[in-house]
Amino acid sequence: MPSFDIVSRLNWAELDNAINNTKKAIATRFDFRGCTAEITVDRKEKKMHVLTEDGTKQNAIQEMFESAAVKRGLALKSFDWGEPESGASGKMKRDIKIREGLEQDMAKQIVKLVKESKLKVQASIQGEEVRVTGKQIDDLQAVIKLLTGAGLPVPLQYVNMKS
Repeated sequence: MPSFDIVSRLNWAELDNAINNTKKAIATRFDFRGCTAEITVDRKEKKMHVLTEDGTKQNAIQEMFESAAVKRGLALKSFDWGEPESGASGKMKRDIKIREGLEQDMAKQIVKLVKESKLKVQASIQGEEVRVTGKQIDDLQAVIKLLTGAGLPVPLQYVNMKS
């Protein structure tokens, strides 16, 4: 019976490349000369941290990073930008949550969308992914099209297509 898995994964190597490109852009910009501007990633907590001197530099770093991420093929939905906070010695810091894996609520919403579509497929939650099975590949492709057009707040990938 044909099936595929719906997942939300991030290419960590491309994220590192986007961060390195952002750091290079910061180093070459005149308005960042002689001031604090850092962007780091914490893989365990799935967060990025930005430290600058003021809010305009925060926004500039966000624009540079988003541009680099898009060029690297990363979905901007993968990043949840928090509010800037005052840090030590007048610096501004900001945490960016990295979304990876389908949370339980999002998985339930995907299953609900699939069931409401009245297609002859079954969707089941398996950990941080959703498996969709059906008798015809055309039905599975219709599910992919449905979910792509649904405008969900997380980036989705469709893997392990088996016929």
